[in-house]
Amino acid sequence: MKRRTALRVALPVVAAAALLIGGIFERERALAKLRNVATTQSLAAVQIIAPTPGPSQRPLVLPGTVSAWYQAPIFAQVSGYVHSWYVDYGATVKAGQLLAVIDTPSLDAQYAAAQADLHVAQANYHLAVVTAKRWQALAGTVAVSQQEVDVQTAGAEVHKAELEAAEQNLARYAALEAFKRVVAPFDGVVTARLTDVGSYVNAAGGDVSVRGASTELFTVADMHALRVFVSVPQDDADQLVPGLTALIHLPSQPGHLIQAKYLTTARAFSTNTRTAVTELTVDNSNQALWPGTYVDVTFQVPSDPKVLTMPEQALIFRAAGTQVALVGANNRVHLRNVTLGQNLGQMVQVTSGLAPGDKLVNNPPAGLLEGQSVQPVTPVQGYALAQQNSSEQPEPPPPPGSASGGGHQTTP
Repeated sequence: MKRRTALRVALPVVAAAALLIGGIFERERALAKLRNVATTQSLAAVQIIAPTPGPSQRPLVLPGTVSAWYQAPIFAQVSGYVHSWYVDYGATVKAGQLLAVIDTPSLDAQYAAAQADLHVAQANYHLAVVTAKRWQALAGTVAVSQQEVDVQTAGAEVHKAELEAAEQNLARYAALEAFKRVVAPFDGVVTARLTDVGSYVNAAGGDVSVRGASTELFTVADMHALRVFVSVPQDDADQLVPGLTALIHLPSQPGHLIQAKYLTTARAFSTNTRTAVTELTVDNSNQALWPGTYVDVTFQVPSDPKVLTMPEQALIFRAAGTQVALVGANNRVHLRNVTLGQNLGQMVQVTSGLAPGDKLVNNPPAGLLEGQSVQPVTPVQGYALAQQNSSEQPEPPPPPGSASGGGHQTTP
């Protein structure tokens, strides 16, 4: 009886103790789990990347300006009024083709006066020659003295010189008369017409006696081939060697690339920009390019593959300088200063401060501190693939959809 009573009293106590102990254990386990979660969530999640070797070639993209092979502003060589013009903007002309005719009343009067002066000089010369012959026939007689004979002979020579001067004066006015016809200097295209019928024009320095500002009448450009002028920075000027080629991209024509060939460079740097003017040539037999066009010029220049590269977004710019965040032992951050080289677009060269086996924090948070604990995470597949592609050798940056270099060839 006493044993049964003891069991009946002990069993509830044991059960209550078991429940109490189990509850305490579950609570401690939940608290431990909660602490782990809180600790994990308090750590900054970072993506880890590694530096990669640089490409053997890198693209150098520079702005360029297209110019005509030849371009000539055409001015009037005589003063007068435009009688008529025969070509307008965009007209294709041949060398010597008539562009305009100028009425020159003053020049016409001077030309007529020069013709009259020539006739007078011819008449005076003939009379002087006849007179000199007569005096020479009387030379040696008592009728005339030798002095008088010499004077008449010299007078004939003077009139001969006056005749030659009158002929040259007439030839000068005849040449000016020819300038009444404004003609094209070479085969090309009229890119500007800056005159109209009835406009008064001044001679462009052809006559020092004419005063006043001269006005351009036309501009003719030879566009069978074109010149592309590019300002190359001093750091890349050593790549400008004969045989260098480039690809030209027009922003207005996506997917269309044109090949250009190096022609020459200025061999001097501008003190304002520290760039050298470089000239390329482009075949333009199909007249697809126009002078004055803005283009992007892409050179492929050699690069040192031993220099490590990394994404630009992994850089930290602070008062201490340019830094990267490295993840070391125990997942703690160490900030290290680096020296940058060439910018390759999405990637940048690092010339010092980085080793091939370093673990970099990609796109580090702004508040990341030295010695801070972080939680490395694996980037999503698409992001990791993008990082891999960006670390590969960069290709020339054609616009989206580009597949070929077009139908252009370099100028021989």
